[in-house]
Amino acid sequence: MCGIIGYSGSRDAAPLIKSGLESLEYRGYDSCGILVVNGEMEILKNIGKIKDVLVNTDFLKTKGKLGIGHTRWATHGGVTVENSHPHLSNNREIAVAHNGIIENYQELRDFLKKEGFVFSSETDSEIIPNLIELHMRDKSFFESVKASLKQLEGSYALVIVSLKDKLLVGARKESPLVVGVGDGEYFIASDIPAFLEYTKNVIYLEDGDIVLLNGDMKIFNLHEGNDVERPISTVAWDVEQAKKGDFDHFMLKEMTEQADVISKSIGQSQEMIDDVVVEIKKAKNIYFVGCGTAYHACLTGCYFFSKIAKIRCEALLGSEFLTKIDLVDKGDVVIAVSQSGETADTLEGVRAAKAKGAKILSIVNVMGSTLVRESDLSILQNAGPEICVLSTKSYTSQLAILALLTYALIGELEEGKSKLKELIRYIFYLTSWRMRLQIRNLAGRLKDVDHIYLIGRGFQYPTAMEAALKIKEVSYIHAEGFAGGELKHGSIALIEKDTPCIVFASKETEKQIVSNALELKARGAYIIGVGPNDNEVFDYFIKVREADVANSICQIIPIQILAYQLALLRGCDPDKPRNLAKSVTVK
Repeated sequence: MCGIIGYSGSRDAAPLIKSGLESLEYRGYDSCGILVVNGEMEILKNIGKIKDVLVNTDFLKTKGKLGIGHTRWATHGGVTVENSHPHLSNNREIAVAHNGIIENYQELRDFLKKEGFVFSSETDSEIIPNLIELHMRDKSFFESVKASLKQLEGSYALVIVSLKDKLLVGARKESPLVVGVGDGEYFIASDIPAFLEYTKNVIYLEDGDIVLLNGDMKIFNLHEGNDVERPISTVAWDVEQAKKGDFDHFMLKEMTEQADVISKSIGQSQEMIDDVVVEIKKAKNIYFVGCGTAYHACLTGCYFFSKIAKIRCEALLGSEFLTKIDLVDKGDVVIAVSQSGETADTLEGVRAAKAKGAKILSIVNVMGSTLVRESDLSILQNAGPEICVLSTKSYTSQLAILALLTYALIGELEEGKSKLKELIRYIFYLTSWRMRLQIRNLAGRLKDVDHIYLIGRGFQYPTAMEAALKIKEVSYIHAEGFAGGELKHGSIALIEKDTPCIVFASKETEKQIVSNALELKARGAYIIGVGPNDNEVFDYFIKVREADVANSICQIIPIQILAYQLALLRGCDPDKPRNLAKSVTVK
């Protein structure tokens, strides 16, 4: 969840680390800090966002060439200065920034207290530099790091510096960590955007890897017990893709990129699609697995496969997949969907399914991510970096790929590509200034409501769920998505006079969903229709042309815009919604 970065090279570390943290702030923004080695450990940290904390120009002029930084999403301990990172050892010679959760931290903390160590924070992370200090009583720094890591239970991505040795160390276990290889300099970070401005050469670290940087690089794997070689990859992303440019927010920028993203997402190689289709057709059972927005894509994909390709399948939340793991067997296929490829709950399910002999197919946006490495086959989304915490373009790219696979399964891949390509110009319209203005007018009417309900049938049911998630994530208005036919089984009790209800309609579901809308209208609801045809039951209508299987792509876009406009009108930050982080790397 948190963002971490380390730098070792010939340039002053502080401004580079600050720049990296600004690119990682989507991973957490409760507090932040930078530590630079400059004869001593010089540190600046506080609660708040980077623009408010890292404004000390004198500190940013510090001449140290070695340093680490952290932007926090709070897990252990509240949002306080003491709990912010980096954390120092008692002797102030070891510093650590940590992403993850140390499950046995209480036991280790009690042990260290008996050894005379004093703690100033509530975090699990503070035990790590002190554990290293303890081991350094009779070991070298690097040997002490290895010994300490062997005692940790849980997950971690770490950047560690030693004052005496002038060394930078990175280590990972079940949390993402990548090395950026520059010209005579190295970066270690949670994610590629942290150093994309300076290098596109990347090493994806494996679980158990410990990288040691001191002008040169050595990688040791804790599990294998020896030095290892990891290949250097070149990132295809452009640095401008990771910048906001002239847009007010990343969310707005990324929504407007969706036409281009759809074009790139459907440009998959024929060979890759064919390989995935072969595995799906051979499967005894198919499980879609994802979390949050990716789960809604999974549910839509399951509907596609069932209704169009006539393939039996099941969509499951990553966090709940283990309840079905005893049913998974050799010959089954798990289709895992994740923007980051680092979602902890999804990865846990994937690993358990692999152990049972299942094939893993993934749809993921980040090349070299853990999910890619755990998968037998991966389809890259080609959506480019998504910085806003809310998923927009990554969701529609996932839907486009799932639609492509569906058409390929029935032998109509080229027709599927043609239908999706026809949408691209229309998606430009859906994300245009004119549409944003129309939706802003609706947002003005809804900005002060307490609840919004959304309904759909068939392919529009997952759309209703995803639309509700977007609204509550970024505007903090309570929103719920329901299957239209389920209203009368309890949920309609929530409807009062003027309760806003958004109704997703398609050519196939129009008659039934309008009937559900009439039931809501009879209880006083304010009805907002989204679909190809206006109807007298609608108090407000957003026209989205009929797009058959691609209705799921088209109809979500106006509600993404509505969520954005509601956030602005309610004074919320669309890029950094409270309590949320982009990549959920802890269980």
